[in-house]
Amino acid sequence: MSLNLTDVTLTYPDGDDARLTALDRVTLDVPRGSVTAVVGPSGSGKSSLLAVAATLIAPDSGTVTVDGTDTTGMSRGDRTELRRHRIGIVFQQPNLLPSLTAAEQLQVMAHIDGRSPARARTRALELLDAVGLADVARRRPHQLSGGQRQRVNIARALMNDPTVLLVDEPTSALDHERGAAVIDLLTRLTHQRSTATVLVTHDRAHLTAVDRTAEVHDGRLRLPDVSRC
Repeated sequence: MSLNLTDVTLTYPDGDDARLTALDRVTLDVPRGSVTAVVGPSGSGKSSLLAVAATLIAPDSGTVTVDGTDTTGMSRGDRTELRRHRIGIVFQQPNLLPSLTAAEQLQVMAHIDGRSPARARTRALELLDAVGLADVARRRPHQLSGGQRQRVNIARALMNDPTVLLVDEPTSALDHERGAAVIDLLTRLTHQRSTATVLVTHDRAHLTAVDRTAEVHDGRLRLPDVSRC
């Protein structure tokens, strides 16, 4: 397994003495080369699960293991370093920098990691080609469609060659056709690049492309009895 959550519980303060349970003893194993979609209504715990899996929030109890590394007790700096090298995050909104070209959006990630500019550009162009955007590498965000901007967002998340890919509502701003194309792309890249991918979504229309679907209700995760993984 490349991503493993074991008996994870997460609570938030709710009033003077009460706690609100966001995740209730959640266990999830995501093998490399597979996509697990996590669905559920608003407020069910989907975003909390993604934040814990990304090591952005430490759970109250339980363990989160990324590519064999137990993150329990890690310092904030160590978790940041882990995310930089092993976790790619596709945010709901692309949040591309308006002054940078598509290729430069990716190169910034490599610059943060201290890679050489030449290697960074080669890697950026390779990934843009992988997501079908080789011909728009020099375009800026305002020159791209919504679907193209989301593809740049996905390519940027793969820039550090992660073993774990976490995706937050990638189709929320897209129409049905473009949304389906993005899910197909994520599934193809997951299989090709052998990432352990978790896709959080409220949209069930495109889930036939993923390997497994799990449901969250009131912080509890329910997995299917039989998985295609």
